[in-house]
Amino acid sequence: MAVDRLLPSQEATDLLELTAEIARDELAPAAASAEEQAHFPRKAFRLLGASGLLGLPYAEEHGGGAQPYEVYLQVLEELSSAWMTVGVGLSVHTMSCYPLAHHGTAEQRERWLPEMIGGELLGGYALSEAHAGSDAAALSTRAERDADDYVVTGSKSWITHGGVADFYALMARTSDDGPRGISCLLVDGGTPGLSAAPPERKMGLTGSPTTELRFEGARVPAERLIGEPGQGLSIALDALNSGRLGIAACAVGLAQGALDLAVDYARQRRQFGKAIIEFQGVEFLLADMAAAVQTARAAYLDGARRRDAGRPFAMQASVAKLVATDAAMKVTTDAVQVLGGAGYTRDFPAERYMREAKVLQIFEGTNQIQRMLIARTLDKS
Repeated sequence: MAVDRLLPSQEATDLLELTAEIARDELAPAAASAEEQAHFPRKAFRLLGASGLLGLPYAEEHGGGAQPYEVYLQVLEELSSAWMTVGVGLSVHTMSCYPLAHHGTAEQRERWLPEMIGGELLGGYALSEAHAGSDAAALSTRAERDADDYVVTGSKSWITHGGVADFYALMARTSDDGPRGISCLLVDGGTPGLSAAPPERKMGLTGSPTTELRFEGARVPAERLIGEPGQGLSIALDALNSGRLGIAACAVGLAQGALDLAVDYARQRRQFGKAIIEFQGVEFLLADMAAAVQTARAAYLDGARRRDAGRPFAMQASVAKLVATDAAMKVTTDAVQVLGGAGYTRDFPAERYMREAKVLQIFEGTNQIQRMLIARTLDKS
């Protein structure tokens, strides 16, 4: 069912209508087959690029859409309701452009950003390592300065778009000065010495490749350093605040898709002479699902509007990520319950929604980390 949205402009309304059309006509029909075959939908991202959706929150002067986060996130939600791999992929791509867009020099932005958000290229965000997931400051991949290059050695884990991205925002250690020894490099995906391991065999989001990235003496021009040496961790965490809002929006989209499926099924499925939506047990379950979706949407929109207004939003981003992803896990599980035995089969997407929801509670900061960040904010207030 169409979501009744409060949008800030007619342009935003038109943009959401275009997004809904793409989601309905192009993404939803292809999702189940592609996920079953673990097929990466590069064609879908090219369609988003041609439609102007790969650079929505970035400046028009660089080819972006100059849309507020409030609008961009609702586009993410709409896409995710049809195909999670595409929604999460757009969120990761947007976050991968963030370091250059917000911390690069004017010359760097003018040189690289238009192509990155222009529609043909796709980004990856290379922060996590096997021993440095939640503890990002413990990363050990090194970038040693050698004349006009950095020579990068080490590996990154759990990288969305690993092996298929055209560029990566890489966080690597340039000194032994703890958290202040990490720097950010914009790495071309075709750099010699950079390779990707075979994709992880995941529980869900199988259409989205997640891999280990290996750097074996990969030479990255020093001009691709984003920000100052040692500023990488603060850049990474800055990008993650916005990225968490993106994942919250994706989670709401997934939950909305599961709710729509459950309501439609409950209207059609008949038992004891009437549609099961007329039974109080099902009615109340659906009502709780709808309340969870609405609450999670309100949480991410609050964070987005604060961000758009230039106000602090880090705590709100953590709240939104926590609330929305927990809601997605519950709503998708309840959707399977509404469908009963049918929900446990692959004839319906409910079981896929449920599998896809789980990872949302884990990546871009586990929900345990979000609780820790929220509590620390309270302690400082």
